[in-house]
Amino acid sequence: MNAYQLEVLRYPIDAAARERLVERARKLVWIGLAWHCVEAGVALAAGLVASSIALVAFGADSLIELLAGGIVLWRFGAIRSGSDAAEHTGHRLISVSFFAVAAYVLATSLDDLIGAHHPASSWVGIALALLALTTMPPLSLAKRRVADRLASATARGESRQTMLCAYLALALLVGLAGNALLGLWWLDPAAAIVIAAVAAREGAHAWRGEGCCAALPLSAGGTHAHTGH
Repeated sequence: MNAYQLEVLRYPIDAAARERLVERARKLVWIGLAWHCVEAGVALAAGLVASSIALVAFGADSLIELLAGGIVLWRFGAIRSGSDAAEHTGHRLISVSFFAVAAYVLATSLDDLIGAHHPASSWVGIALALLALTTMPPLSLAKRRVADRLASATARGESRQTMLCAYLALALLVGLAGNALLGLWWLDPAAAIVIAAVAAREGAHAWRGEGCCAALPLSAGGTHAHTGH
């Protein structure tokens, strides 16, 4: 039994409280979806203008995060909000999205390094990365708190996906700023490879349900008969 399972067992929630938490989870996901729509459009457009593989990859990641957010909204649908089967399915789909991010970022980064591609400077991309760095961590924390209270592995996995956006934004900032200010074009793909490894690790954790209450049924009354993996 892990710390999150103990938290749920110690402070069970009733149906009304659970519904309020589910509604909050939906609202937080919608906020993230709105941001990622903007983020994807700006990153893809700026990436094409600057011929920056990192920016294009960042935009593609935002599209994958849109998928992750959609999965959580589906998971917390009116019929599925207390369904263990939906929880398990959504949990695995979130994990697959992590692996997709890792594979895409790794492939584009290696292509950048091998081809010695020198992208143009993108101040729009730098501004986007800075904005993501300031907004994604607090949004991820808010999502995680709700997910922990609901004992939802799917929602907690999506909160990790949001934090992964901040990691990618940091890599993007290092790469774009290094290229624009110092001419170090290779910083971009090198940093992105590190982030690809982080994404793969997060995907493995999400698949196994580590650090979250994946094994706990989500009953409306907060009663949990199963206490272990």
